[in-house]
Amino acid sequence: MPEPNGGRPTLEAVAAHAGVSRATVSRVVNGGAGVREAVQERVRQAVHELGYVPNSAARTLVTRRTGAVAVVIAEPEARVFTDPFFGRQLRGISRELAAADTQLLLMFVEHRADYDRIGRYLAGGHVDGALMFSLHRDDPLPAMAERAGLPTVYGGRPGWAGADRAPRPLYVDTDNRDGARQAVRHLLDRGRRRIAVITGPLDQTSALDRLDGYREALGTSEPDPRLIADGGFTAEGGERAMATLLDAAPDLDAVFACSDLMANGALRTLRARGRRVPDDVAVVGYDDLEPAAWADPPLTTVRQDVEEMGRLMARLLLRLLDTRRAGGARGSGAGDTGETGEAGAELGGGVDVGGSAGVEGSAGVGGGADRGGEADLGSGTGGAAAAPGLEPVITEARLVVREST
Repeated sequence: MPEPNGGRPTLEAVAAHAGVSRATVSRVVNGGAGVREAVQERVRQAVHELGYVPNSAARTLVTRRTGAVAVVIAEPEARVFTDPFFGRQLRGISRELAAADTQLLLMFVEHRADYDRIGRYLAGGHVDGALMFSLHRDDPLPAMAERAGLPTVYGGRPGWAGADRAPRPLYVDTDNRDGARQAVRHLLDRGRRRIAVITGPLDQTSALDRLDGYREALGTSEPDPRLIADGGFTAEGGERAMATLLDAAPDLDAVFACSDLMANGALRTLRARGRRVPDDVAVVGYDDLEPAAWADPPLTTVRQDVEEMGRLMARLLLRLLDTRRAGGARGSGAGDTGETGEAGAELGGGVDVGGSAGVEGSAGVGGGADRGGEADLGSGTGGAAAAPGLEPVITEARLVVREST
């Protein structure tokens, strides 16, 4: 039972209750190896009966891990909380980290000055690793993570300067180029010939890849510039971009909007201009999140499993951290020997990243856009040595046909 007068149970009290040394209790509580299962069970029972809660600061000194991961989104707070893409991805990340008893620290980039604050925090040893997404071409966050030696996994294909250096960054993305090809080919198959595109910001690789897929499906590297407009991945941007496109090319008969939010904005403009969907103008979106089902008419769209991508990002980082920890344990010298005289840290049931990572259970987790085969997670980044056997993850994109085409 807990100590009288509200005193906090100590490590020594747990050791006395279990009939073992303080060092043995420390090893069991902190996930160390070298303690017999029967002894571990006695310690765990004593911890439960006394209501012992480890001191997080002391535990960090012992394990050199904080039990926390920073999730850094390079967008303003208002955008994050109004775009369902971010909510879905955060849900996947949060669930995976919670299952591994790891805390999530959420950080936004509201102003350029925030980069200094985030950089100082990441370099200060407050977190074990970072997940970063919605990065832009000139974003300083990857360089900050690299300077800090912080294990990092990125959401989206890396596109910043130096991203092609070894070791290559670990990331999770969907096959944006193929998804865009599917969308445009579907419109061509429906007899549409003047197909416009509403892109996201072209300093982000997802927007660039979808624009490239649009070009490839049309069979030209130089489509009519009047049929291309930037909607900024927002509903308001999609509304404005659609107006620009109609003014520049009033004979367009289809539009591929590179996000569902932008597609919804485009639908508003088309309705205001008296254009019927799909009779006059067919519309395809991208994401297959809630806005696609809410649209009037419901949107044909390209599905990417955003929540699964979040889970894969977190799972990949946890595997990277476990790999680094195992390497450190193998290289450690003699230490507190406890019950068996063995030193070193136990991996403690690292998060499994096997199986298929596909949107519909079909896409592999191999490097590049390879499909099928055993799932494997890629080489590390963040200023530390690469982790063998870990690879970036590309998931499948799949067209979902609804009434807007």
